[in-house]
Amino acid sequence: MVGHPQSLVSYHLGKLRADGLVAARRSSFDARDAYYHLDLRNCRGALAEAGLALHPGLRLVPDPAVTEVRQRNVLFLCTGNSARSPVAEALLRKRAARMEVASAGSHPKALHPNAVRVLQNYGIELADRAPQHLSRYEDQRFDYVITLCDRVREICPDFPGPAWHVHWSIPDPAASGGADQETYPAFERMAAELDERIGFLLAALSETPERCII
Repeated sequence: MVGHPQSLVSYHLGKLRADGLVAARRSSFDARDAYYHLDLRNCRGALAEAGLALHPGLRLVPDPAVTEVRQRNVLFLCTGNSARSPVAEALLRKRAARMEVASAGSHPKALHPNAVRVLQNYGIELADRAPQHLSRYEDQRFDYVITLCDRVREICPDFPGPAWHVHWSIPDPAASGGADQETYPAFERMAAELDERIGFLLAALSETPERCII
């Protein structure tokens, strides 16, 4: 797809991973596949260090708070709509009130208690939310359709209009099947990663009028 031999691509991906600029996860749907993504936090740190090393005047100032984002419609998808996608929906909805946000699953099931619990750390109550099937939204128009589950990425339907499909490969925090107390740390990690990604999403959308890397 990038027009270069696989060995060359793998070599450079290995270098980027070694420097912490790119991260990778094996697909939970097909372990032969791997999903690579920029580690935006480490990229930001490396950019700041490089600027300061070149000249004191190139020191990066702290990121300004995102105060205004043009309204967009965003749909988060996962398998059960019980943890990853409703948490992502709630976090984005809280941080960008003007955004139209929804979430759904290919095989909906009840909201996981740990999803409710972890969102309370962000000042969000979600206990009464009912799961939604993705078919409910198949005729609606979205600017962004963000899949959080490797399995749903493979079966995600086409949505009408300009919908741009993006994949964030987020591990299922309940995959171990342990007791709620045992899996809660995985839910904390999931929420933290989603909150960080959403922060970068909002920063990009506040600066870029068109579609951007998120």
